[in-house]
Amino acid sequence: MRTGWVDTEQHDLPVAEVAGWAVPRRRRLHEAFPGQRLVVPAGNFQRRTNDQDYRFRPHSAYTWLTGDQTADGVLVIEPDGEPTLYLRPRSGRADGEFFRDRRYGELWAGRRPTLGESARRLDLPTRHVAELPKTLDDTTPTRVLRGVDPHVDALLPGPADDLADAEFTAVLAELRLVKDEWEITQLAEAVAITTRGFEDVVRALPMAMRTSERYLEGVFWQRARLEGNDVGYHSIVAAGAHAATLHWIDNDGPIREGDLLLLDAGVETRSLYTADITRVLPISGHFTPLQRDLYELCRHANDAALACLRPGAQYREFHRAAMTVLAHGLADLGVLPCSAEEALTEESGLYRRWTLCGSGHMLGLDVHDCAAARSGQYLDGRLAAEHVLTVEPGLYFQPDDELIPAELRGMGFRIEEDIVVTDDGYRMLSDALPRTAADVEAWMHRIGS
Repeated sequence: MRTGWVDTEQHDLPVAEVAGWAVPRRRRLHEAFPGQRLVVPAGNFQRRTNDQDYRFRPHSAYTWLTGDQTADGVLVIEPDGEPTLYLRPRSGRADGEFFRDRRYGELWAGRRPTLGESARRLDLPTRHVAELPKTLDDTTPTRVLRGVDPHVDALLPGPADDLADAEFTAVLAELRLVKDEWEITQLAEAVAITTRGFEDVVRALPMAMRTSERYLEGVFWQRARLEGNDVGYHSIVAAGAHAATLHWIDNDGPIREGDLLLLDAGVETRSLYTADITRVLPISGHFTPLQRDLYELCRHANDAALACLRPGAQYREFHRAAMTVLAHGLADLGVLPCSAEEALTEESGLYRRWTLCGSGHMLGLDVHDCAAARSGQYLDGRLAAEHVLTVEPGLYFQPDDELIPAELRGMGFRIEEDIVVTDDGYRMLSDALPRTAADVEAWMHRIGS
């Protein structure tokens, strides 16, 4: 088994496009922590059952800084700013790993790049990950992204101040808030593939009515795997009353004529950037008058939120604008036990029973991107050009809610757009999908015919 193998080292690999963009990202991180060693792991395989692992997906900060997507890698940036990527290289033929190791062996799991191939492709110096303990075994001040790789955590003593690692984690997230040109291109690609996935779902509705939500989940996932890496998060395929559950992912309910389908789904590209789009679709192809009115109320809230998007605007402003529209709509429906103005006060907030959550979030390598950023840089901060975010106010009427008219119960509405903030406003990445109720119906007729 250990002899008679052809040398397959690839010496003419082109440098990956992302490699050039990763250089200034690493420089910005180094400048935030001068004179310190910075350690960012990719993470490891996670056990699913017995001897089965989940398909590996690296930590987003690691990929953002390196472009690498392999398991067990560790980026180290030395105090002088010089980076080294510590990797698990291709299985050697001398020790038998290649045919004996079920997790890493080449004959079991496929070929990994050699250290030289990774160095050429990522334009980064590489070393064997087995050398990492020796590198970290000194007194150099070190920051590490903890909780990602237990083997790396074990190599370093606990921080003198727990806030030190928390700050490092936060800064890593904050540096990713403003997207560069390459990232926006990746996100636009994710949205374009997702749009085709939504079209696939519309075409599949007749078959789904003979099966279940599972069928539509599979249809969308097929598009995600065909053109991208995977879905960026568990698809929400919520028909009927399931649409009132914010994160319905069981996707095992029936698809019935006359009901609505809330589809919240996004494709993750092979560079690991994800879209996140929601549309509400009448399964019959036509809204009832009540469904149309509620859908349009949700859309008007979305429009009000979009009108707030511009550099310098408070991040929370678009949510407040959307909630103002929805609170007045709920008052007009006779749902609120008080006026809309009273419900909107901080002391009351009664409208939240039917709106439940925030109206958007940052988007990028993670579907809820940069979540570790400190409040002053994100939720209590201000929008900036090249922020990418979702706008998604919704209305959710639970099937067992006795405080609302019976005809409202068991419906959920959310329209979610993917947005880039520009110098003078915003650009909608998801504008190839319809927004108005009339346009949704016309689009479904065109796609499904």
